[in-house]
Amino acid sequence: MERTVTFAGDPHIGVFSRVLDDVAVLPPEATDIFKQAIKSALDVELVETTIQDSSIIGSLVAGNRKGFVVSGLATKKEIAILSEHREVMLLSETMNAAGNVILVNDKFAIIHPDMEKENAQEIGEFLKVDVMQTSLGGIKTVGMAGVVTNKGMIVPPRATEQELAKLSEFCGIPVGTGTINMGGSLIGTGVLVNTRGYIAGAQTSGFELGRIEDVFGFLE
Repeated sequence: MERTVTFAGDPHIGVFSRVLDDVAVLPPEATDIFKQAIKSALDVELVETTIQDSSIIGSLVAGNRKGFVVSGLATKKEIAILSEHREVMLLSETMNAAGNVILVNDKFAIIHPDMEKENAQEIGEFLKVDVMQTSLGGIKTVGMAGVVTNKGMIVPPRATEQELAKLSEFCGIPVGTGTINMGGSLIGTGVLVNTRGYIAGAQTSGFELGRIEDVFGFLE
């Protein structure tokens, strides 16, 4: 199976799509090749929509099986499309690019350290997860810095041993470091992954793919 793809020639596929284990949200202009690659690799239902009339879905959507968290600037039509699949929470504060500031699975959420604590707790209550506010390897936009499933998490290579130990204790799943698209440290910009599979940006090296397979438990 092909493990790499581009979005209209761009290897930063995580900027344009967001996977919530059983569904993948992507813009309507995604090519049939991209859509088929996502379905084949991840075994997901595709949800096609823009968010605030933009195609950068990965930056504007976060969530898990309990719900979507999206920018408060999303239109009524966009919210209606998402609501067909699960409940929707709108971020109406200044820090509203949900996909950039939230890294979440079905058990926990890592949230931008500068978000108001009250807002972070509201997100945790909505998604029914425990919350930690921290940066990942010095990067505050945690939703793009890392990637997570219910089985593993990859964070930037600058994360220290102390940070990794703290994350591992909080998360209760394997936590490792890695890169994407030939050395990119914003892992979330270049890989889509769930508990069934993964697909990465076309510039991702064999070593980087191997690291994804190792941390998320895809090695045979």
